[in-house]
Amino acid sequence: MNTVVGVIGGGQLARMMVPPAINLGLQIRVFAESEGSPAQIAATAVGDYTNFDSVFAFAQGCDVVTFDHEHVPQAVLTELVRRGINVHPRPEALIFAQDKLLMRERLAELGIPVPGWARVTNAAEVDAFLTEYNGRAVAKTARGGYDGKGVRVITASAEVEQWLTALAPGEALLLEEFVEFRRELAQLVARRPSGDSVLWPVVETVQQDGVCSEVIAPAPRSVGRLADLAAQIATDIADGLNVTGVMAVELFETTDDRILVNELAMRPHNSGHWSIDGSTTSQFEQHLRAVLNLPLGATGMMEPWSVMVNVLGGPEVGGLPSRYARAMDTHPTVKIHSYGKESRPGRKVGHVTASGDDLAEVAYQARGASAFFQH
Repeated sequence: MNTVVGVIGGGQLARMMVPPAINLGLQIRVFAESEGSPAQIAATAVGDYTNFDSVFAFAQGCDVVTFDHEHVPQAVLTELVRRGINVHPRPEALIFAQDKLLMRERLAELGIPVPGWARVTNAAEVDAFLTEYNGRAVAKTARGGYDGKGVRVITASAEVEQWLTALAPGEALLLEEFVEFRRELAQLVARRPSGDSVLWPVVETVQQDGVCSEVIAPAPRSVGRLADLAAQIATDIADGLNVTGVMAVELFETTDDRILVNELAMRPHNSGHWSIDGSTTSQFEQHLRAVLNLPLGATGMMEPWSVMVNVLGGPEVGGLPSRYARAMDTHPTVKIHSYGKESRPGRKVGHVTASGDDLAEVAYQARGASAFFQH
């Protein structure tokens, strides 16, 4: 198609957009933060994504610009749009994935079910919230947090004293009720500018120290009301925020039978990596289709079950070839994905996916293969 897609951010999400771009006949270019980024398997420029001139110079050669992360400042994005750059998702949608307080406010306006929450700027407001919600709450920085960073469970205002002190004028912290949940879920949706959208099956996510460690697709015991509700929530958010591209809606299934929205991500997401091997159309191909306003692909599963396990920490230096060989030999049905990242404790450096018709066997194969790559 001789179409150029520009991706701001050089991480593994940009890297995983490259194979489907090649298959679709697209050119993909990446604006990375540093040399040696995982996505440098594609044509790559290196620069500061907070510097408008650098980003604009990159964007001018692209038919559409999209993202590997949500950290590009709004001032940069809105000026790109003002100068005629085709940006998806649009800045006015992306802001709700960048700012958790704005996200909570807008979802409440849309009637989306969310935990009880409050904007707080001082210790007295924190203490009042704790009193209202049985002495326990989740404190979050409004911007910049991910994978457990900028998130803290608290029982006293003193536990966020430093965060409160560091607030600039006009800034606030987000406090949320501490939700007792059975499990965490995620619902992925893809939406194109024309308004068409598709959904994948709702999945169950398993967290380890605030980082996703495992995804089961579809979520066990989700057929019927739960799947329908998750799909409706994601569709309502995508339409209400005018989202374009892939969006992940992270959910709580609570012990009192509520489904509540936890977080949003307006880009391909860890909870959808299973779709590379387990779905008719992967989230990465779908994201490219969506931001280019191309017809969206089918999202059915290739097998009844898929389990994706993240490789956290990765193999020790020098041990990679032998670990790959042993994993492949022992688990020949498992698909192995490396992100080309330097290993450090807790860092996502790859994932493995297994699929089949028996969930217990599929989970065993995925967990067994991933174990070869852990420290």
